[in-house]
Amino acid sequence: TGMPGSGKEELLKCCQARGAKVVRMGDIVRDKAKEFGLDPSDASIGSLANEERKRYGMDIWAKRTIPYVGGDLVVIDGTRGPDEIRAFKHAFGNDLMVVAVHSSSRTRFGRLRTRGRADLPATRSEFDARERRELDWGLGEVIATADHMIVNESTLSDLKREVDRLLDSVFRGR
Repeated sequence: TGMPGSGKEELLKCCQARGAKVVRMGDIVRDKAKEFGLDPSDASIGSLANEERKRYGMDIWAKRTIPYVGGDLVVIDGTRGPDEIRAFKHAFGNDLMVVAVHSSSRTRFGRLRTRGRADLPATRSEFDARERRELDWGLGEVIATADHMIVNESTLSDLKREVDRLLDSVFRGR
């Protein structure tokens, strides 16, 4: 888990290189938006995610993700709140490990501006609004209570080294 632009995607790539399956909660939200005929903008996706949480509970996206999880090593990308963590804990017990990737807001905003995805904020005020929305969902608590924390303020190679260290320790413990 982590705020947008923190480096989660690079962590996922490292995990995939080790044979992990990746399930993206954001893809499930985007698929639902497409199903409803919504445009793929950040505001649209965020609004849908919020409305579904209000209607069905804060863990709705976790519950919709669980059926896609299967296999020995699966990484779930996109957990946003403690209710989602509880839903995953209930489903997977002690096999669940939460890893947070953390970067400053300035670093993350710079990274997001270079991605070019339609659902990403184009301005600092859009970025700040997205930050508030995700923090309102409880993402800060998920990050603060993660089992492992990787700080990503340096180079990509430094991040990969940190992720490899973490994965080595996970695989040693299996």
